[in-house]
Amino acid sequence: MLKTLRRIVQEVSAAPDLPSALAITVNQIRDAMRVAACTLYLADEDNREYVLMATTGLHPQAAGRVRLNRQQGLIGLVAERQEPLNLEDAPRHPRFHPVRDVGEEAYHAFLGVPLIQYRRVLGVLTIQHTATRQFHPAEVDFLVTIAAQLASTLNHAILSGATQELLNPLATGTRALQGIAGAPGVAMGAVTIPHLLADLDDIPDRAATDPAAEEAAFRAAIATVDDELRGACERLSPLLPPTEQALFTVYRMMLSSDSLIGDTLTGIQAGRWAPTAWRDAVLARVRLLERAEDPYLSARAEDIRDLGRRVLHHLRADPNRQAKLATAERCVLVAEEMSVAHLAAVPPERLAGLVCLRGSALSHVAILARAIGIPAVMGLGDRPIGRYEGCAIIVDGYQGRIYIEPDPAVREEYRQLIADEAELSAELNALRDQPAVTRDGYPLSLYAKAGLLADIATVRDSGAGGIGLYRTEFAFMVRESFPSEDEQCRIYRQMLTALTPRPVVMRTLDIGGDKTLPYFSIEEKNPFLGWRGMRFTLDHPEIFLTQLRAMLRANAGPNNLRILFPMITTVEEVEEALRLLDQAHRELREEGLPTARPPVGVMIEVPSAAWQAAQLARKVDFLSVGTNDLTQYVLAVDRDNAHVAGLYDNLHPAMLKTIAYIIEEGHRADRLVNLCGEMAADPGAAVLLLGMGADSLSASTVSLPRVKWAIRSFTRTETRELARQALQLDTVRQVRRLLNDALRRAGLGEIVHEIH
Repeated sequence: MLKTLRRIVQEVSAAPDLPSALAITVNQIRDAMRVAACTLYLADEDNREYVLMATTGLHPQAAGRVRLNRQQGLIGLVAERQEPLNLEDAPRHPRFHPVRDVGEEAYHAFLGVPLIQYRRVLGVLTIQHTATRQFHPAEVDFLVTIAAQLASTLNHAILSGATQELLNPLATGTRALQGIAGAPGVAMGAVTIPHLLADLDDIPDRAATDPAAEEAAFRAAIATVDDELRGACERLSPLLPPTEQALFTVYRMMLSSDSLIGDTLTGIQAGRWAPTAWRDAVLARVRLLERAEDPYLSARAEDIRDLGRRVLHHLRADPNRQAKLATAERCVLVAEEMSVAHLAAVPPERLAGLVCLRGSALSHVAILARAIGIPAVMGLGDRPIGRYEGCAIIVDGYQGRIYIEPDPAVREEYRQLIADEAELSAELNALRDQPAVTRDGYPLSLYAKAGLLADIATVRDSGAGGIGLYRTEFAFMVRESFPSEDEQCRIYRQMLTALTPRPVVMRTLDIGGDKTLPYFSIEEKNPFLGWRGMRFTLDHPEIFLTQLRAMLRANAGPNNLRILFPMITTVEEVEEALRLLDQAHRELREEGLPTARPPVGVMIEVPSAAWQAAQLARKVDFLSVGTNDLTQYVLAVDRDNAHVAGLYDNLHPAMLKTIAYIIEEGHRADRLVNLCGEMAADPGAAVLLLGMGADSLSASTVSLPRVKWAIRSFTRTETRELARQALQLDTVRQVRRLLNDALRRAGLGEIVHEIH
């Protein structure tokens, strides 16, 4: 069964398109299970129906024509129950729904299993037989296993829009591809892939503008790979036995195959660019070998694919070709995963938006996008992004959607939205120098977040009351070794001096989790529950003391420093950190250097700290709640895991109750409580936090104008009532509806779409 399952999965994966994949599925299952019929229904969510899309054993003309509503027939029952349905005589079941002209009359035994991915029923897979009998448990297990594999393939097809074209071939208009909202805003531009693609399946179909040049580039790539193989063989021959050396000869023979080269040249002469022609020639041979029963031949498929990638790398590495990759005036970077280096590859004035197949709204690339004001969509799932290269794209960072090659009506709708956004931004800029006070005069301090000296000008121009979170680890991450005390002192003094007299809250080194240093590798199976934050710095007092001394020295003169200890989990950690701070202070005084002990706070980012807020507050001068990590730990959700990213929500009732408790205990100890993280950057959530008693909020400079606008639109009494109601609700959906309604009543309908 395992061998059969593997063969079916391979054949389905190798299918050239979705209809072929579905046809292969039903035919292979019928043959493997020796049944009379196999049928596959897909869910049409737009019309709330299940559509018969592929069958063997029923009348073939039924495909695409038979539609059942969600409550209809045994198909609806399987989907409704979300579990297998095994019947010895289906026509006798009360939910059996006879459909005319499909040829079901002769069948009795019925087994249906749902196709489920991420809790969504994507379709139903059935087998039928003429005998009156129940299927054996082993047969049920096999079909369930096949369905689980097929659901993943279907989910990919749904994300790429392929199923929509099958389900509604006559439908018009542009269909959105749904992801996760990463950074607010709307962008229009051209898809730009920020790195060389070496995946054959990702090569876009493209015409050759100059076939002769394409042929020359192809022949040059073949020659280069041949040289590489020959050189590798010569270098390694003293180390390899003759049988292993012979593999290089086999590779070179495959590479120079007349049929492989000839098919590629034929494709180029037919008008396709070299990567597309090469892709088609290679994959045709890969599919033939993968179908072979002989294990040796099937293993050669990967050899052919590897050769294909090698040649493709050199085809795509051509400088003239690369120069064309980012010629659009407005570039939207699209990648599986994104790094700062990718962002740097496009001039800032031409970078319109970001699309990342992996990650969530709390991935660092999403946070960076929000910080620089670039719309972003995350978590789109697996799809062949290379085929979109150069296509027109719309990025809706509010709804977490993208549109590839949108039709004119959709383009016009988003052009108007972009114009409205520009008008709103102009209005918000007028609030820059206005205080963040409620309509009845209650002030709320708004601070900015920063991490680089380059942020100074942006912070000063934003109208922020200071810096509520300065991430000192950035200065460590851009170097090749730990910065010295003098280097750190210089950086910190520039920041403190530029912002004086406004306060600057500097967080001590916070690495670990998803933040690593290039010169200090930390390998852990679960880094988010490992050696990070204060755990690391307390284990390395020499690094911690150097940083504390640099901070204290830098503060001599400006005197606007606040020190913040990150990732606190125990009272003992705070006591040890304070002891080291006192030691650094004492050492500097003994050395005759001017210094004063600044206010000190702790970041509450884990449940243990949250529920010891009272004890922590008595040890320090203020509390700062890091809502990003706290949400992750309270909800036990990895914010970068696409499988569970939808469960991550900082407006979860458990989070609200946790924050309310922290604020209450902080105030009971007469300590100020600051809220930072993405929650503080959300206008609706900011109003809620004000009502819960937050003393200040720290957000990106891009977010501050909208947060200020929201704060100035409510009275403090209204925000308190809003908080009271929110704390009594049971679900995130209820909380969001409450906030949306409140924003609309306050005349802030323009920012409701940010509470996605």
